[in-house]
Amino acid sequence: MKDVSMTMNVISSAMTAERTRISALASNLANAQTTRGVDGGPYKRKDVVLEAVPMQGEFGEVLDDVQNPHTEVRVVEIKEDTSPPQKMWNPEHPDANAEGYVSLPNVNPIIETANMVSAQRAYEANVNAFQTTKQMALKALELGK
Repeated sequence: MKDVSMTMNVISSAMTAERTRISALASNLANAQTTRGVDGGPYKRKDVVLEAVPMQGEFGEVLDDVQNPHTEVRVVEIKEDTSPPQKMWNPEHPDANAEGYVSLPNVNPIIETANMVSAQRAYEANVNAFQTTKQMALKALELGK
């Protein structure tokens, strides 16, 4: 049962990471036209950086599992895109500069949507893996009766 528990922990860490990714992508899409952010400039798109790290456990568990360590997914950071903003000529816009250009976020809705689909599918795959693991554990308990 220890392996089932660790497997479910791995899967749930991946689900949490994908949920964070989905939230960041949704924020990027929602702010694709935001010309004035908290810092005064256009919205800066966010990227989620993920990392696979060995699971922390009891000292004995770690020693027993040296040959086959379980890894979980963690969000290392959510970093802002440092690329320059897009310039669009629109002298009527309230945020236009003296030359008539408006600074827009460097968000490409097509790329953000494709990344959103990818993150959603990864999340769904993890949900299916979690359900399958749970069903297998329940079957094993039934067989053990």
